[in-house]
Amino acid sequence: MSEKKLTVVFALFPGVTQLDFTGPHQVFASLPGAEVILASAAGGAIETQGITFAGLRRLADIPGCDVICVPGGRGVTDNAIHDAVFLAELRRLAGTARYVTSVCTGSLALGAAGLLRGKRAACHWLWRELLVEFGAVPDPHRIVRDGNIVTGGGVTAGIDFALTLAAELVGPETAQAIQLQIEYAPAPPFEAGDPDTAPPAILALVRGRNEALAAQRREAVKAAAARLATG
Repeated sequence: MSEKKLTVVFALFPGVTQLDFTGPHQVFASLPGAEVILASAAGGAIETQGITFAGLRRLADIPGCDVICVPGGRGVTDNAIHDAVFLAELRRLAGTARYVTSVCTGSLALGAAGLLRGKRAACHWLWRELLVEFGAVPDPHRIVRDGNIVTGGGVTAGIDFALTLAAELVGPETAQAIQLQIEYAPAPPFEAGDPDTAPPAILALVRGRNEALAAQRREAVKAAAARLATG
């Protein structure tokens, strides 16, 4: 990789959770000399949660990168882990990258690509145990590093992940300056952002709302793991 330019690639797919990558994108785009690329298997445009992101590059057209990052979202199990082209490009770009990373359920895509065997990894708390199907070791921490694999927990952990990696890429002073510039000083109105601190009734409510999706995701992950084992 060129020493003059830091290349960060976000590997996107239909149904991605936009905050999973727009938060880290804000951080990485602020790094001196950085080129931040949004790409997908087909390129062009993707739609997610009523927002269209256009002008995406094709993953196949990117020769390499310093950081490859896979966000999460409903589309991980609906699309990404079933897309052979997407997974093949993840594996190829991971082979060129200094850091292989994810946010939220993006770690399931890394797992489906065969990049997490024997590795500790973070994921959204609802889906963390699904990592076991790919030979990974689920880790409850907000940011998890195992070798050059760096994974963030659910959605908002993406900003923490990006600032942590920024400190390693360009130094802690620059990372802190970016944090101040974006005024990242979380002060949530409720202690409900973690299953260990959320009121039991709220935890039960969220689990109930995701019950049908949980069954679908388990089947999708099992199918992807089976393909990986025989591929």
